[in-house]
Amino acid sequence: MNKQAKTSGNVFKKIGQMTDSNLLLLITVVVFILMYASAMIFLGKGFLKPQAFFNILNENAALIILSCGLSIVMITGGIDISVGGVTALVTMSCAVYLDFHNGSVAGAMLLALGIGLGFGLVQGYLVAYLDIQPFIVTLAGMFFAKGLTTIINSNPFNVANEHFVKLKETRVTVPGMGSVNKLGNYVPAYVEIGVIIALLVVILMFFMLRWTKLGRSFYAVGGNRQSALMLGINVKRTRFLSQLICGILAGIGGFVYFLHVGSGAATNGAGAEMNAIASSIIGGTMLTGGVGNIIGTLFGVLSLSTIKNIVASAGLDKAWWTGITVAAMLCIFLVVQSIVVARKK
Repeated sequence: MNKQAKTSGNVFKKIGQMTDSNLLLLITVVVFILMYASAMIFLGKGFLKPQAFFNILNENAALIILSCGLSIVMITGGIDISVGGVTALVTMSCAVYLDFHNGSVAGAMLLALGIGLGFGLVQGYLVAYLDIQPFIVTLAGMFFAKGLTTIINSNPFNVANEHFVKLKETRVTVPGMGSVNKLGNYVPAYVEIGVIIALLVVILMFFMLRWTKLGRSFYAVGGNRQSALMLGINVKRTRFLSQLICGILAGIGGFVYFLHVGSGAATNGAGAEMNAIASSIIGGTMLTGGVGNIIGTLFGVLSLSTIKNIVASAGLDKAWWTGITVAAMLCIFLVVQSIVVARKK
């Protein structure tokens, strides 16, 4: 009995010694596993097949990339609510370029990157070097992107470019994860190209935050700017780079979203900025800055999507039920974050 008590005490001691980022990551991962396992047990059919999980990735590949960008900015103590507008602008610009100007897929990719880079540069400069509130700057960026999208083309349309359609319909088979359908035929599990891109972005951003000087600078600036200055960190440049990276990821995320939907529309990416912020918070990134983990952000996106699927599968398919559930989930994670911060004091 004493041995068990001692073991339990050691476990709690280790948890108490965890960094805020790792503790919040652990909570997010555990919550996701419990949610998905509960869905498999109680809702069955739709969640038992491996393809159901891969579909979550297929549908949210763009959101994963956008959320990574938001996490970088939020770790430094900033915010970016223009990513949804940038996504819409990228999809419409690429669609018009491909169909109306006989463009190439490579050219569309460069166009998407250019749009993201442009927003990142301008917004980063205004936030970091002119010291304008990031919320105001990116709010203006959101309105500008949405307005420009409508100017380019106000009518939604599906892209018919042959090379783009071929790329859009490309599937990457996941070996050994298929299932047998009602006719007795084996159906292989698959992911879209966008999922591969999203996972590569997650790995790259995780590596950058964990093992580079720039990544450590993001945490230092978000934790305490004055202390970061005393450590010799260029705070303005660090804040600028965080906004720049977020802009570039918004461009990449916009193209991945374009690959998924295959159309240009002013409504594309609607609400993406709020979902990205929510996913980052659920993933353990704190709005006050200095705390966050990209792996947690990935699980934040998965958790947000899973809870929406659970609500829909339970028959509560009205829009307000989803909103209420997400709001409740956010409140719970904000309370958890407050408890984690309070344990330091």
